[in-house]
Amino acid sequence: MISTAIRLARVGSRSELAAAVLMGLGYPCVMIAALIPSIWMFAAAAAVTYAADWFLHQRGSYLVNRLNKVRAGLPIRFLLRQLLLILLLAREGLAEQPLFYAAVACFLLFYGLQAPHGALTTLIRLRRTMPVVTRNVDLNAVRIPDAPPRALLRRSGEKMLHLDIPAVAGVIIAAATGHYLVGYVGTAVTIGLGLLYTAALVPYLRRKRRVPPAPAVLKAVQKWLSEYQPTVALYFSGSDESAYQVNMWLESMEGIEGRPIVIMRERSLVAKLNETSVPILCVPGGQHLMAMNLDTVRVTLYPANVGKNIHMLRVPTMKHVFIGHGDSDKLASVNPYSKVYDEVWTAGRAGRDRYALADVGVRDDDIVEVGRPQLAPIKTWTGTPKNPIPTILYAPTWEGWDNNPGNTSLLLAGENIVRRLLEAEQPVRVIYKPHPFTGIRNKKALAVHERITAMVQKAAAERATDPRWAEQAAAAQSGQAAARAELARVEARLAELTKPGRAGGDEAEESRVSLADPQRLAEIKTLRAEWNGAYWRSFGWWEHRVVTGSEPKLYDCFNESDGMVSDISSVVSDFIASGKPYAVTDSAELGVEEFKRQNTAVRAAVILSNSAEELDRLLAAVADPAADTPAEARRELKQYLLGPDEPTSIEQFNAAVRALTAKAEARNAGVAQRIGTQAIGELDRESDSEAPGTVGAEGNGAVEGGDSEGNGAEATATAAR
Repeated sequence: MISTAIRLARVGSRSELAAAVLMGLGYPCVMIAALIPSIWMFAAAAAVTYAADWFLHQRGSYLVNRLNKVRAGLPIRFLLRQLLLILLLAREGLAEQPLFYAAVACFLLFYGLQAPHGALTTLIRLRRTMPVVTRNVDLNAVRIPDAPPRALLRRSGEKMLHLDIPAVAGVIIAAATGHYLVGYVGTAVTIGLGLLYTAALVPYLRRKRRVPPAPAVLKAVQKWLSEYQPTVALYFSGSDESAYQVNMWLESMEGIEGRPIVIMRERSLVAKLNETSVPILCVPGGQHLMAMNLDTVRVTLYPANVGKNIHMLRVPTMKHVFIGHGDSDKLASVNPYSKVYDEVWTAGRAGRDRYALADVGVRDDDIVEVGRPQLAPIKTWTGTPKNPIPTILYAPTWEGWDNNPGNTSLLLAGENIVRRLLEAEQPVRVIYKPHPFTGIRNKKALAVHERITAMVQKAAAERATDPRWAEQAAAAQSGQAAARAELARVEARLAELTKPGRAGGDEAEESRVSLADPQRLAEIKTLRAEWNGAYWRSFGWWEHRVVTGSEPKLYDCFNESDGMVSDISSVVSDFIASGKPYAVTDSAELGVEEFKRQNTAVRAAVILSNSAEELDRLLAAVADPAADTPAEARRELKQYLLGPDEPTSIEQFNAAVRALTAKAEARNAGVAQRIGTQAIGELDRESDSEAPGTVGAEGNGAVEGGDSEGNGAEATATAAR
């Protein structure tokens, strides 16, 4: 019942639900107190509404957003409380007293200050917004001043509204005690603070406090590009939840030959990137990106198929490659949009065969097998569980953009899978790590996820009190305490190292100060490894766990587990690199043979029905090597899906980059010879000016969404070609 209430109220936890209930009851109580009238009831109810509002804003509750949409936003709620205070004064017979007029005048003046305050904060933010956001890019060619103090601009509207507290408190006390001076002082303090807050913003409108104009910043970026001369670009656009799709490629970009650069399109994603030494250039405006001179880039890599790719695909001097963000048997892995690229790079032979079977227009000679460089951190299985009881990872994918029952096991089989694991005859530990997109489209999937989370947490609590584990728990107490202390130390140090600039710095300031420091990056890498080790040591090897968020990473969960249950997705292909037993759910109920025929990655898996009754076979294979009959099939499948172990994936990747760079150079040399002195890029710019009705700077008509593998821009395929 509580989980249903949380979902209906659009809040994220029980504490948020409690705050929402208090706020919902508080305002009617304020109104009743004003009508009765009861000053102290009014004071108590008003205090509850202030506290509940503040808590929900601190937690970033989605309920706050919903209230804004139904015209019950924060300004309205504050105004309502103030009007009810005026009503209280009238009901108390104070309508003819100076206190009444002082309160009315105060609230009118206070609301009059909201407009200039809001205008100033908006202007400052606009004048601090640059056309680019960068990391590891030297912008010393332009002067970027320090950002205003964080306290001035962060949640500024909310802070300004809360300055009415002295007036509200003073008027209530004056009405209750008859000491009107308290009310006058409170109203004066509110107006004074409002004036001071507004005045404090004015200096930041001065020219020396603003960032340089867009042309100057873009000129500085172009100067840096001409000096750095990038040769390989990773181009990415996506939603806030899709940051993992670019993060998975950052280490590979660091190991790539040449001068790499990451080009992005969404400002909000930059803050979600992992630490890297690779230059990051975020250019939100299509017109700015298309005006940049990227003539030195010879190869551009695309992890996702989205509409904004067209702004880079239009550049003829570079070769374009789809590398994806996972290798799986989903339809997304053979998207017809892939025809717009010069080449498609797959992990192994399986990717090539998928395109041949799908017959979507991608030619076989445009496919290159490069392995999966990201899989290097995955440890190979020893053949036996690493702990006294096996650990099984349940990592379902999300529901996808359509209602295909085969997208995820979560809806039809998820609870059965987890229940059978938790109730297994021989105890196992369960790690549940859902896809970060779970529930964003299908609320039923979100509800199932919440129920599974509750199941795992309940089982973990029961196991903590189970006598069978009491001895291990007692013996591990000191070690776990030490691990938690280490976690706190590492997290504190990481917070210091990963916070660019001074506290409160904004996008512009961080772009100025965020330059690569090899020593700092090496320490961060070491600390992240220490954090991962301390995290797993901070609780017992018998304790069930729900893992969400970016840490620990999926591959860390692979290394901690002895087997996995998942769905048709790149998670399965990646897990095969470990050599461990795994199971995949046939949620669409195709039947074992047909399911294996359609999905290469499951040919060495235990196939589960929606009842999950076949899980015993997976648990037997994990516990006893003699029962692990698919072991040899997994080894053969690993090479087919992911390519050979030698040469290494990064060596294959670099060889592919070199080969494609040579093709780009040959193409550019041939074009230059044919058109003479005219610059190659001029032809493209001329075609843009002659075709104003085509997809322009903002990508009009392009599909901005993507499916589970980052695809979904088929509508732009023709335009991109």
